[in-house]
Amino acid sequence: MTSGVVGRFAPSPTGAMHLGNARTALLAWLHSRTQGGRHLLRFEDLDTGRVRAWAYDVTRADLAWLGLDWDEEVIQSQRLDLYRAAAARLDTYPCTCTRREVQAAIQDSAGAPHGAEPVYPGTCRAGSLHPERPAALRWRVPDEVVCARDGWRGETLCQHLPSEVGDVVLRRNDGVFAYHLAVVVDDAEAGVTDVLRGEDLWTATPRQVALQRALGLPTPRYWHVPLMLDFRGERLAKRGGAPPVQAIREAGDVPGRVLSELARSLGWSVPDEVSAADLLPLWRTELGRAELGA
Repeated sequence: MTSGVVGRFAPSPTGAMHLGNARTALLAWLHSRTQGGRHLLRFEDLDTGRVRAWAYDVTRADLAWLGLDWDEEVIQSQRLDLYRAAAARLDTYPCTCTRREVQAAIQDSAGAPHGAEPVYPGTCRAGSLHPERPAALRWRVPDEVVCARDGWRGETLCQHLPSEVGDVVLRRNDGVFAYHLAVVVDDAEAGVTDVLRGEDLWTATPRQVALQRALGLPTPRYWHVPLMLDFRGERLAKRGGAPPVQAIREAGDVPGRVLSELARSLGWSVPDEVSAADLLPLWRTELGRAELGA
């Protein structure tokens, strides 16, 4: 019997998974299975220009090799009608600004504080300045403060949407639906209750909560876990040449040793070889530490 928990791992098939992706996949699986929940695999492949056709099967093979199963698979590129319908329910406007023009407008305005995310200044809110150009679709965000809670940190992040986020792109000018809209729609449609993902997405969470509210969708519980770093202290990335799990697997390494190293990178004390199931009690301890849902 399963609980009401539904979790997911959502890779982008733009290349082979690296060890940082694998650790997030492991933690997402542990989070779902520790609570007796369902676990989904969702391929986030809307940016078709970056997708590699072989990456779907390689990702499936890597996950299976690590012992991480899933109950259902979703492919975003097969769900465009859902995103189109959701966007049609929001207060939007066409935006023909280029990235360079947006940056110039930001610099000409009061500007953002050092280190803060650039905020779109609303150049096209009153009407497109270049109607002959292909237009992106922006959501006219409401004038309100939206907060999100993170289970890993035990922290709450609040953002004033107009001044700290700006009008969110829902569809790019090349017709590709944006990540923030798609994940909100997908999580709600699949009944996802718990989202465990990398901490690089933490600051984007309030805008996703705002979209959920505007669309009348539930807000899941969020856990944002640390990213794996390389020897330079930089996050592992496919484009940075991070070692792919595929290469480790095809070289004949043992999955239990890889899982052990992933667990040790979190500070867990484990044997040299473990199975994913062996790590369930350790994540159960993490759940207790953070008092999920309290």
